[in-house]
Amino acid sequence: MLRRLILFAFLFFISFISLAQTPEKTVIAKKGDGIYSLLRNNGLDPTKYLKKFIALNKAQLKPNNQLLIGESYILPKAEIIIEEPHTITDSIPSKVIDSITVVNKINFPLFGKKHSVFNIESKKLDGAIYYLISGHGGPDPGAITTYNNTTISEDEYAYDVTLRLAKRLLSNGAKVYIIIKDENDGIRDKRILEIDYDEVCYVNKKIPRNQTLRLRQRTRTVNTLFMKHKGAYQRLIVTHVDSRSENKNIDVFFYHHKKSKNGKRLATNILESFKEKYAEHQPNRTYAGSVSSRGLYLIKNTFPPMVYIELGNIKNKKDQKRILDYENREALANWIYGGLLVDFNSTNE
Repeated sequence: MLRRLILFAFLFFISFISLAQTPEKTVIAKKGDGIYSLLRNNGLDPTKYLKKFIALNKAQLKPNNQLLIGESYILPKAEIIIEEPHTITDSIPSKVIDSITVVNKINFPLFGKKHSVFNIESKKLDGAIYYLISGHGGPDPGAITTYNNTTISEDEYAYDVTLRLAKRLLSNGAKVYIIIKDENDGIRDKRILEIDYDEVCYVNKKIPRNQTLRLRQRTRTVNTLFMKHKGAYQRLIVTHVDSRSENKNIDVFFYHHKKSKNGKRLATNILESFKEKYAEHQPNRTYAGSVSSRGLYLIKNTFPPMVYIELGNIKNKKDQKRILDYENREALANWIYGGLLVDFNSTNE
């Protein structure tokens, strides 16, 4: 027994010396590289290793910590962390937990009293992680117009559709992060959704008034969560309501990152779901929605494959029917869900 202990100690010591003498890994910066992308491309979480990278390479960095093309940079050594088994909500402070599973039901207070408790339908999306961002929020209501002499805003209707989508995803086994949320509103079964300005960014961060800071805040939130769940099936869904001239009637359409095959497939799968439903419910009407790439800030800077959805023109009377009737908002959420389910299944075949 003593011999075995001595042998084990000796081997451990040799392994330790070997690790200590492992040369530092370096990488050469290419055009278009930033510290975040350089770390990410080498399997390192930028939110965790950024400061270490800067400390190791301070002399080779330009002002504002920009990289020099062709310069060699030292990569921080990845830490090996052994985690104990944990529950799905252990990383979220108890005061901000949004969901608790009880037997075959889910209690999600964010959905409001009427909709907070609902049944688990299936485990079809078990393993899928979704980040949901409804456009604008906080100090920015987005596009506004009037209906029956009452002001209505984009952010309230996009948020309601987002909550209804979140409910479908949760009830079918997905893990969902609602990035922009309002603790007071919940899912509302009415036509006029009153404007307020108390939405926050996950977890409970105040939304800045400056547009660039707002976009940067929600982008960083999604990217941090994405790196935490690296390796899982993760998708981002952003919902907006467009604003055009009153006579411009538009169908729901979808944007994706021009270089993301997964993003394009995601958008196309949701588009096909809409085509199928329009053919079923309005067989005499041609659906004119589309999928295309676009260089919007969220599309360019978020990590997960994503789809950016425009639900209609808030100023057009026909499009207003699509978002003012809560049953139509429920249908929009269900049709988006249908496309997401197809995308998840096709990815995991």
